Amino acid sequence: MKRMPTKEEILQWISDNPARTAKRDIARAFGIKGAARIDLKRMLKELEAEGHLQKQGKSLRDPGKLAPVSVLVMLAPDSDGDLFARPLDWQGEGAAPRILMLTNPKDGALGAGDRILGRVSEVEDEDYAYIGRVVRRISHSAKRILGVFRKSHEGGRVLPVDKGSDKEWVILAGHEDGAKDGELVEAEQSGPRGRMGLPRAKIVTRLGDPGAPKAVSLIAIHQHGIPDEFPGAVIAESEAVAEAALKGREDLRAMPLVTIDPADARDHDDAVYAEADRDAANKGGHIVWVAIADVAAYVTPGSELDREARKRGNSSYFPDRVVPMLPDRLSGDLCSLHEDVERPCLAVRMVLSAAGEKIGHSFHRGLMKSAASLNYGEVQAAQDGEVGDKCVPLMETVIAPLYAAYEAAKMARTDRAPLELDLPERKIVLGEDGKVSSVAYRERLDAHRLIEEFMILANVAAAEELFSKRQNFLYRVHEEPSMAKLESLREVAQASGFTLAKGQVLHTKHLNRLLAQAAGTDQDELINISTLRSMTQAYYTAENFGHFGLALKSYAHFTSPIRRYADLIVHRALISGHGWGKDGLSPGDIEALEDTAKMISDSERRSMVAERDTTDRYLAAYLSERVGSEFTGRISGVQKFGAFVKLDETGADGMIPVRSIGREYFHFDAESSTLMGSESGLTIGIGARVTVRLAEATPTTGGLILELLELEGGNLPKGPRGARGRPKGGKSGKGQKQDRARHKAAKVKKKVSRSRR
Repeated sequence: MKRMPTKEEILQWISDNPARTAKRDIARAFGIKGAARIDLKRMLKELEAEGHLQKQGKSLRDPGKLAPVSVLVMLAPDSDGDLFARPLDWQGEGAAPRILMLTNPKDGALGAGDRILGRVSEVEDEDYAYIGRVVRRISHSAKRILGVFRKSHEGGRVLPVDKGSDKEWVILAGHEDGAKDGELVEAEQSGPRGRMGLPRAKIVTRLGDPGAPKAVSLIAIHQHGIPDEFPGAVIAESEAVAEAALKGREDLRAMPLVTIDPADARDHDDAVYAEADRDAANKGGHIVWVAIADVAAYVTPGSELDREARKRGNSSYFPDRVVPMLPDRLSGDLCSLHEDVERPCLAVRMVLSAAGEKIGHSFHRGLMKSAASLNYGEVQAAQDGEVGDKCVPLMETVIAPLYAAYEAAKMARTDRAPLELDLPERKIVLGEDGKVSSVAYRERLDAHRLIEEFMILANVAAAEELFSKRQNFLYRVHEEPSMAKLESLREVAQASGFTLAKGQVLHTKHLNRLLAQAAGTDQDELINISTLRSMTQAYYTAENFGHFGLALKSYAHFTSPIRRYADLIVHRALISGHGWGKDGLSPGDIEALEDTAKMISDSERRSMVAERDTTDRYLAAYLSERVGSEFTGRISGVQKFGAFVKLDETGADGMIPVRSIGREYFHFDAESSTLMGSESGLTIGIGARVTVRLAEATPTTGGLILELLELEGGNLPKGPRGARGRPKGGKSGKGQKQDRARHKAAKVKKKVSRSRR
């Protein structure tokens, strides 16, 4: 027998031979036989007790290193497109090591969260500790939920914060990750459903008190996967950029361009200036300048900043925070057109006729200096005669010419007839404690409309310019409504006593006539909401399908590159088209244009949903102290399980469960979007005025449950519903079918009588 190895020699052998770590392998390697195996076993147990080794089956391994074949969890691709993984159960000290996965086509597509059996090899690299290859896929990405943890002696449960989910998840003992009762957590499914049919999970992230004011937007950010922290490389790159200089740019610093934004705006990405056109051939015309922050000068193709901005797609806005597309060094400083500070810009000079038609334009890459940072309220007040100190020197040279140009542009807008929806925008006001102090509707001023109209004109000019130069870029597209949605809108209009003509090519002017019929009536908001719901969702694409809502043949986003990646692509295309520098559209940008369009369209929708969910949660928290109070509102939607109500006071949306309305069975008609009582004939339809009582308000989900008290002043059937939504002592299935037949016959009769009028 050879001499007994030292502990250090055993550890070195295990480190050098990770695939041969069973006691038998170690004994064979050191020539240990017979009774000496007892001493080896003792030494191995001591190394295990000291934490140097970990037993896994019959093998021993260094707990600070991965086994040669390990269960791994795939991570999302990084900014370079490389795939990484992490070990499923890391027992070592410090953060789990990153594993660079080397894949081949036969491995198939791997997504974030997929679990695989991987063969790993240790390497020395700054960014990752191992390289791995797929042995086989174990499962697809594990489902995750966000919820509130409720502790029990056997572990606990997670109650999801999603409105549509009432299924709890079971957390087994040892899988709580130290979470406390009532804490907001993220849980990942860890096993099949248990005896009670509930999925088993383990807690992977603790997010703190769900009742804390900052948790409201945090829930939405986390739930919808919005990146809210910039990687170190992105921050470092943003801090290292140098300010752009005048070289290679037009000097626009003498032009009194001004920014006009909300009073609480932190960044300013667009500035405007107008003057009368001195060209005798354009009598009564106007020159309008729109200057936009030159983000492309700082965010170049293929950079860390560019990859992160593309991944985010856009900035997301919440009542208590903004999740920006770009780090603050750019969004709040170098790319923000601050007052009296030199900033690089891309500007468009537009020539308007006396009737407001854009009859010419030209683009410029320049250096500007904002003459003033103004807000909508003070500009409108100045125009109305209440001139503040800041606006006094700007009235004749800046503000009056802007409004004169806007009055002309309004005439052209009227001729174009874009869709004129009138939907008040609600604003949630937070107090110093982070809680909702009030809910108000944003005032809509001519100053808002002025900036909006000039931005639209600039966006049109960008699309026309790039098309004429045959450049690749992204259009902003809004297609016309589908026939099915138009028919649903027509039904709502007819039920409200209005008409929407059939049998002709649809134009926005036809919808505007419907909106005009409803203006000032009790159905005003209903028709506006229904018209909005009939619209398709706008999106980005490399092909031009026009913009139906704005009644424009071509449209692009040019005016907000600080907060929208699409605008940055348009800026780069303009730079390439005019030969302004090497920071234009790259071959990689062009090749990935459709993928980029899909990505940023999806991220835009993600932000919209997250922002809406956050608003719902804030409103539910605000109303939670008024449970039992009565409110007025209007039915805004109907489904077989209940009716949705938009409350007048706050604009909050709540649901009346059909089971709570009365004893009778309610038949749902999807075509007319109504619920009809089988015994009383009571019909609940979109647009009906209601009085409701707030029964429940759940801030963590944003859900409001309402009790119907009055419907258009009429009395309601009383009494609870029976089991499974069937009335106690109510009709049989045969009786319900007869009721539905009578309801259908009545509906046909109503249509016939309407057509005879």
